[in-house]
Amino acid sequence: MSFYTSLSGLKAAQLDLSAISNNIANVGSIGFKKSRAEFGDLFSSAPTQTTKMIAGQGTHLNGLTQQFSQGTLEGTDKTLDLGISGEGFFVVEGAAPRKGITYTRDGAFAVDANNNVVDTTGSKLKLLPVDANGTVTSTAFADMTNFVLPTSSPTNASAALSNVSISLDGLVVATFSDGSNQKLGKVAMASFTAIEGLRPVGDAHWQSTGDSGAPNVGGAGTGSLGSVRSGALERANVDVTEELVALISAQRNFQANAKAIETAGNMTQAIFSIR
Repeated sequence: MSFYTSLSGLKAAQLDLSAISNNIANVGSIGFKKSRAEFGDLFSSAPTQTTKMIAGQGTHLNGLTQQFSQGTLEGTDKTLDLGISGEGFFVVEGAAPRKGITYTRDGAFAVDANNNVVDTTGSKLKLLPVDANGTVTSTAFADMTNFVLPTSSPTNASAALSNVSISLDGLVVATFSDGSNQKLGKVAMASFTAIEGLRPVGDAHWQSTGDSGAPNVGGAGTGSLGSVRSGALERANVDVTEELVALISAQRNFQANAKAIETAGNMTQAIFSIR
């Protein structure tokens, strides 16, 4: 039995090493959120047995828990680099024909050939509609629009786009060469009741699940969504020093369980050699 108990410990140490290695590997990934392996003990006995005379049967993985703590915001010189100071996520739409909605903290946005503002995966950033005062008029997914940079003023075709600004509350304002302005909308953001239930799909993107609950959509500055920082990107929330200490601990756990298996093997061999 001790072989299987120590084997479960070896597997647990390997899973812990995998989680830590993934965290360290993504220390330079924008918007990445680290994970932590959480384990539980295995114990079973018959109703007629006294538990004081029974040892445990090892350990098992309870789950990999994502840690959505705030990452450091690093300043850049690009207006479309957006960082979130708070708990919100950007709402982005994937390519046709699926057009799947995902949520991300990676705010490294750029402009594609069709003037759509897209993230590093090509997904389009969504905007909430606003009125003349910049107040959000709807938070329904059906009413959201893609963030598309206009080439000219809607009232003067000869006035070219000269500047785009994004305020802390996510309001996007385009300024044209004739001095006119156009409010394009507010950056759509979402939060979740059980954020750890989000399903990671790679590239710092997540999908909502039954465990996470439905997204609470709104503009920046609403509830816990936080504010949008134009000209900044959120670094991974990975502390390399902390991960290296955890790596040493996991390595020692692996070595200890391997030693326990070796000791059990020596004891078994000694029993077999008795004549």
